[in-house]
Amino acid sequence: MRGPGHVLSVVFLSLLVSLTATACVHADSFEDGVLRKGDLRVAFGPVPSGWRRLPSSDASGVAGADLAFRDDAHDGSVLFDVRCRNRDDDAPLAILTEHLIMGTTAREFESQRVFPFDGREAMRSILRAKLDGVPLQYDILVMKKDGCLYDLVYVAPPDRFAEGDADFDRFALGLRAGPRTVASAAQASPGSP
Repeated sequence: MRGPGHVLSVVFLSLLVSLTATACVHADSFEDGVLRKGDLRVAFGPVPSGWRRLPSSDASGVAGADLAFRDDAHDGSVLFDVRCRNRDDDAPLAILTEHLIMGTTAREFESQRVFPFDGREAMRSILRAKLDGVPLQYDILVMKKDGCLYDLVYVAPPDRFAEGDADFDRFALGLRAGPRTVASAAQASPGSP
């Protein structure tokens, strides 16, 4: 019998097919909570100490995501991806969210709302779904900004989801995205946030 680790590896593969179907460039670096990718700079909220970063070349299938973490304490996984200037990403946020959960069945949305986020609108969806017959719970945040699509996903077994999702909430809602040149200038200014 396969354990939860195998199931979440399948989840990673399923999500990564959706996340990276059109992505070409992966993150240049991730240091001090800031991801740099081409001319983009994406800052996040605090990375929980219990999360283990998975390298993009990891054999478990996370090649393709800009960031991936394993939340061992809650048997959860975190994925982040950003891709820019892809015409297919001009779809409504609800459709882009649906792309991330392709392959799941028995979907039950607990909530789905659009809200102002980082100067744009984002959609946040909390749902339960089955993947290969295994019940999982998802927290998905999707945002379009300046020609780029940002996807953040947390997935864990339903009985362990709430505790792990609280950490994901702080991480995800700290996201601030912008061009590297603007961010670099702000970092050089004393007293900048």
